[in-house]
Amino acid sequence: MNETVAPAKAIAGAITLPGDKSISHRYGMLGGIAEGTTTIHNYSTGADCQSTLACMAALGARIERVDGKIILHGGRLREPAEQLDAGNSGSTIRMLSGILAAQGFTTRIGGDESLSRRPMDRVIRPLTEMGAHIEGRQLSGRSGSFPPLTIHGRPLHGIDYALPMASAHVKSCVLLAGLFAAGDTIVREPVRTRDHTEIALQEFGAEMEVHQRVIKLAAGAHLTGRELVVPGDLSSAAFFLVAALLLPEANLVIHNVGLNPTRSSLLDFLTGAGAAIKVIDVKQSGGELIGSLRIRASKIKGGVIEGALTAALIDEIPVLAILGAASSGGLVVRDASELRVKETDRIAAIESNLRRMGVEIETAPDGFRIPGGQSFHATAIDSLGDHRIAMAFAVAALAADGPCTILGAESAGVSFPEFFSTLREIAH
Repeated sequence: MNETVAPAKAIAGAITLPGDKSISHRYGMLGGIAEGTTTIHNYSTGADCQSTLACMAALGARIERVDGKIILHGGRLREPAEQLDAGNSGSTIRMLSGILAAQGFTTRIGGDESLSRRPMDRVIRPLTEMGAHIEGRQLSGRSGSFPPLTIHGRPLHGIDYALPMASAHVKSCVLLAGLFAAGDTIVREPVRTRDHTEIALQEFGAEMEVHQRVIKLAAGAHLTGRELVVPGDLSSAAFFLVAALLLPEANLVIHNVGLNPTRSSLLDFLTGAGAAIKVIDVKQSGGELIGSLRIRASKIKGGVIEGALTAALIDEIPVLAILGAASSGGLVVRDASELRVKETDRIAAIESNLRRMGVEIETAPDGFRIPGGQSFHATAIDSLGDHRIAMAFAVAALAADGPCTILGAESAGVSFPEFFSTLREIAH
C-alpha cells in the first residue's frame, strides 16, 4: 500500500496516541506468566505487540478483548502446537526467548523475512551461560545465529552478566529468564537503557534492586496479575513533535504520553536544540510517569547524538535525521551501528531516501552527518518495509515542495496503524 503525503503549512490540534510499544510487550508477557488476571488498558494497537499476544495465547494464556481492554488469564505455560510467529517483532523474539529457555518443553519461534535476518547471538550467549540450549539458523556469508530459533527448555541458574552493548532487549531477556532461575540474576549495563522491564517486574511483584546501572533480580519471584494502563508511546510522539518543528506554524498537544526518565532524552535533546515543548498534567500510573506535551513552532539549531545519547535515542534517530536536515546547524550521529541491524539497515535507508529528496548526507559504518539548512524535494520514498522509515519520511514530505508518495506505507502498522490518519488530522 502506498500513501501520498501533501505539503502542509501548519501542525495544529490535540491527539492521543496508542499505547507505548515497549511497555505493551512487557505487560503482555508478564501478564501471560503471572498468576491470576491481568487487565491492560490502552495496549498498543501495533502489529508487533499483537504478535506478542498471539505468542502468549499459543503458549496457553487465555486472552480476552473487552471494550478496548486486554484481559490475560495467565499462569503456567504449555508447549505450543506449532512454531511461534513473532512477525516483524525483534522485541517479541528476543525477550520471550528468556521466558521460553526455562520452560519444560521445546519451542520453535520465528518471524517474517526481515526478522529472519536479525542477529540473535546477543540473547543466545547469556541464556546459554544460564544453562539454556538454543539453536539458531545459519545465514550464508554472515556469522552468528538467526531466526527461527529452537529453544530446548531446561532448568536455569542465575548469572552476573555484563552487557557487551547497550540493549534493553538483552537486559530484559536475561531478567525474564531470571524469573525462573535458581539463584539471583544480576545485569550490568554499560550505559543506562530504558527501564520498563524493571518497573513492570516490580509492579507484578518481583523483588528487584536497582543501583545506577546494576540490576539485581531476587530468585523465586512470584508474579500476580495487575490492572495497568499503558501510557501513550513517546517514540510515536516523536514523529509529530518533529512535524511541528519542521513547519512555520504549530500548536499541538499530545495527551497522556509516557515520560519515563530513561526515555526523556528525546525531550531533552529537542529542547536543548531550541524546541518549545511544555510538559503538563504529569501523573504516575503503574510506576510509569505520564503527562501531556504542548509544542509550538521553533527554530532548531541541530546537534550531535553520540555515546549514551545514541543508545537512548536509537528508535528516534530516523525522524531526528529529518529534523537535522532542516535545522540551522545540521545533525551528527555516532555510535549507532545498531541501526544497521534493525528491520532494515536504517542508516542506508536514511541515506538513500534523503538523497532522493535532494538532501546531502555523509554516512559512516556507525552513523552519519547531515548539513543543516536544507530543503526537501518531492519524490517517491521507499520505506523498505520499515515502519520508522515510512513514518519519518512521511513527516519530511510535509515540508517538501510537492506531494510525496510513501511506498510500502502499510509497514507503519507494525507500531502505529493509525499513523497516517492521525497525521492527516493535524496537518493543515
